[in-house]
Amino acid sequence: MRKNFGVKPWTYPQPVFILAAYDEHGVPNAMNAAWGGISEENEISLCISAEHKTTENILARKAFTISMADAAHVTACDYVGIVSGNDVPDKVARAGFHTSKAAFVDAPLIDELPMAVECRLVSYDPETCRLVGQIVNVNAEESVLDASGNIDPDRFSPIIFDPIHHTYRKLGDIVGNAFEDGAMLK
Repeated sequence: MRKNFGVKPWTYPQPVFILAAYDEHGVPNAMNAAWGGISEENEISLCISAEHKTTENILARKAFTISMADAAHVTACDYVGIVSGNDVPDKVARAGFHTSKAAFVDAPLIDELPMAVECRLVSYDPETCRLVGQIVNVNAEESVLDASGNIDPDRFSPIIFDPIHHTYRKLGDIVGNAFEDGAMLK
């Protein structure tokens, strides 16, 4: 038996993205967003409303970064999602975050979050709230890289959003091998 819940924005996992952009004075702002994902080989799409200060900044600067929230910074990542940059202009600093300018776009990187995607604005539709960014670079701190130089989720410890229980969760154990295990059924 299955239980029907109706129309809900529930999928698993929902990554916890921290979007960051500079305002007109070069002050970094950031927000927490979970509704998004890869939409093309070099594009990422998110659903963010026009009222956000971060949305305003992205539209003005035509650039943004998306850092992956991690377990070590869950409180700060939640804070930038519940406080508006329209009300608290220095919320990035109040969260305890420090920023550096991204190498490839005119947007801030959050130093404490070890992985980020640098994006140029492709489009924004205020009616659907769909923001599309062109991925121009992915970067990661060396501390979260494995011996082969690739990002290691165990060292990084990214979190996901559980929209049903309003909690954040860590990713779990490896349960299979992509593009490999299914070959057994051929």
